[in-house]
Amino acid sequence: MVKAVADVSTPLLADACVRTGVPLRAAPPGIGAVVPGHRIVGRALPARHYGSVDVFLEAFSRAVPGDVLVIDNGGRLDEACVGDLLLLEAKAAGLAGLVVWGLHRDTPELAEIGLPVFSYGHYPPGPVRLDEREPEALDTARFGPHLVSDDDVVFGDEDGVLFVAAECAEEVLATAHRIRQTEREQARRIRAGETLRRQTDFADFLARHAADPSYTFRQHLRRIGGAVEE
Repeated sequence: MVKAVADVSTPLLADACVRTGVPLRAAPPGIGAVVPGHRIVGRALPARHYGSVDVFLEAFSRAVPGDVLVIDNGGRLDEACVGDLLLLEAKAAGLAGLVVWGLHRDTPELAEIGLPVFSYGHYPPGPVRLDEREPEALDTARFGPHLVSDDDVVFGDEDGVLFVAAECAEEVLATAHRIRQTEREQARRIRAGETLRRQTDFADFLARHAADPSYTFRQHLRRIGGAVEE
């Protein structure tokens, strides 16, 4: 799967989810890579944070190489919940990286370690609380409005993070590749002087839409085999 996703972006995967009818589950805006350019893909390994790293260490004991630790810290902006020691341990456990619904610290050390980490950003203080652990602590992780489990695959790049049900990942990836091919050809033709309006026969769309207001541009694109949006 790592090879299959090498030349497709999260925007393409998001469009593919819409086109295939797979639920579109994106991490909230602002979640990004600690090191610009880092990408991540792997099975989700969920863990909920309650103020102590013990829950993460327990999660590592059930990890499979290539997993992505998905940390639910409730989107908190008053504490960092991961740092260099945890990332080193994740690397030792064979993980592909971490995505955090919250903050990180030890930024220079994280960059040096090199394992991809996605979060809201950096913040010096760590947690000073210790909350009661929920029974689902290692079964699911909340990430914004979404509930993530080990039945999901995590995709991340410079545009953000997506969660896709593992049973749908192959179809979504194949569709994303087809969309990419169409869009790259459209981009080539624009650079060669053929405008997108001409490629999409936009005048014909306007005429059809005027005659039938229910006729949408997305319907038009699908009719002519274009991309641009979903």
